[in-house]
Amino acid sequence: MADEIHVPELGESVADATVGRWLKQEGDAVSAGDALVELETDKINFEVEAESDGVLQSIAKGEGDTVTVGEVIGTLGEGNGAAPSEGTAEDEAPEEEAAEEQPGPEAESEPAAQPSAEETNGHREDGGGRASPSVRKLAEEYGVQLAEVSGSGSGGRITREDVERLIRSQGTTSGTTSAPERPAEPETDGKAQQPTPPPAAQNGRADLEERVRVSRRRQTIAQRLVESQQTAAMLTTFNEVDMTAVMALRKRRKESFQERTGARLGFMSFFAKAAIGALKAHPKVNAELQDNELVLKKYYDLGVAVSTDEGLVVPVVRDADRKSFAEIEGGIADLAVKAREGKLKLEDLTGGTFTITNGGIFGSLLSTPILTMPQVAILGMHKIQERPMVVDGEVQVRPMMYLALSYDHRVIDGAEAVGFLVRIKELIEDPESLLLEG
Repeated sequence: MADEIHVPELGESVADATVGRWLKQEGDAVSAGDALVELETDKINFEVEAESDGVLQSIAKGEGDTVTVGEVIGTLGEGNGAAPSEGTAEDEAPEEEAAEEQPGPEAESEPAAQPSAEETNGHREDGGGRASPSVRKLAEEYGVQLAEVSGSGSGGRITREDVERLIRSQGTTSGTTSAPERPAEPETDGKAQQPTPPPAAQNGRADLEERVRVSRRRQTIAQRLVESQQTAAMLTTFNEVDMTAVMALRKRRKESFQERTGARLGFMSFFAKAAIGALKAHPKVNAELQDNELVLKKYYDLGVAVSTDEGLVVPVVRDADRKSFAEIEGGIADLAVKAREGKLKLEDLTGGTFTITNGGIFGSLLSTPILTMPQVAILGMHKIQERPMVVDGEVQVRPMMYLALSYDHRVIDGAEAVGFLVRIKELIEDPESLLLEG
C-alpha cells in the first residue's frame, strides 16, 4: 500500500512553494527521517522527510513545479528499493497506478496524464507510463515522443534530463531555433507568463550559453525589490564618518573582548548601537505606514543583510536595544551561519523594524540600498578607505566610510533623514557615547 507524500505546513502567511531538488529518485530505498525533496518558499528552503521506511514509488511534482500546502507530491511504498526487473507488466503495475492516480490540480492541468485503455497493464504505447506527470508535460510541450526516449532512471524510468537531452539533440540536428531552445521550466508562480525572449540560438552561440532555473527565493527578492521601488517614495541621503576612534578602540579591545565573551568584535555592533540611538532620537525612522496610520515602534528588531549563494536574506536580531555588544555580535554571527547553511526559520526573517546592510565587505564605496518593506528606512555601510581630511586646519589621512540612508519620503522628511545620519556619525566618532544609549 502506498503512502502519499504531502506538502507540509509552510509557516504563517506562506501558502505555496516551489519544488527544488529531489534528493531521492523513484525506486530508491528510504528510511524514516530521510530527506526526500527540497521545497523553496519566499523566505526559506526546507526539506520534506520520509515518515516511514520504504521505497520512493513515484514523483508527482518535478523541479520547478509550484505546490500548495497539503498537495500530493509523490508516493512512498513498501519494499527495499531494489530496481524492478524488466519482466512482467504486472510487476510494474502498482507503481504506475500510484503515479497515475494523483488527485487535484495535477489531474485538472494535465489531462494527457489520465490513464487510457492502453495503460491498464502498467505500460503506455507512447512510453508515458515510464515518466512522471511533470516529465510528460515537458515532453508534450516540446512535441517529444516518449517512446523514442531512453530512460536512465530506476527501472528504465524516463527522467526530465532524458527529455531535455533529446530536445537539445533534436534542436541541434534539425538546426531549428524554435521550442527546444526555450527554458525547460519557465517559472510563472501562478501568474501570467511573460513573453519568451527570442531564442538564443539565433545568434549562433547557443552552445556557449547556460540556462539556470531561477530559485523561488531569487524570484521573490526580485519581485519585492520592484514592489519596494514602485510603492515607496524612496530617496537616499549620504554622509561620511571618521572611523579613527572606533578602529583604535577595536584594536585595543578586540583580543580581550573575544577571550572574555567568545564573540569577535566587529564594526556591526557599533553601528547597531549607533542606529538604535539614532532611532530613539528620530522615531519615525523606526515606523511602518499602514493605510492612513503611522505605527511608531518602540522596540528595536534590527534586520542585518546577509549574502548567500541564493541571494540576500535579512535575518533579524530581536530587541537589539537590550543586548550587549557581545550579544549583538554573537547573534549576527549565528544568523549568518544559519543563512549560509540554509537553516534559517521563518521567525528569523520576519518582523524587523530597521535594516543595516554592509556592502563594504565586498568593496563597495557607495551605494543606494533599497528598502525592506514595510520598513521605511535602511542604513548602508561601505568600505573604509583612507582619505585626506582637513582636521583642525590641517590635512590628515583618516579612515573614512560613506554612509547611505534610503528612506520612504512619504513618512520621513529630508531634514529628519539628515538628522538621523548626523546622529549616527556623532555616536560612531565618539564611541564612548554609545554606552549612554543603553
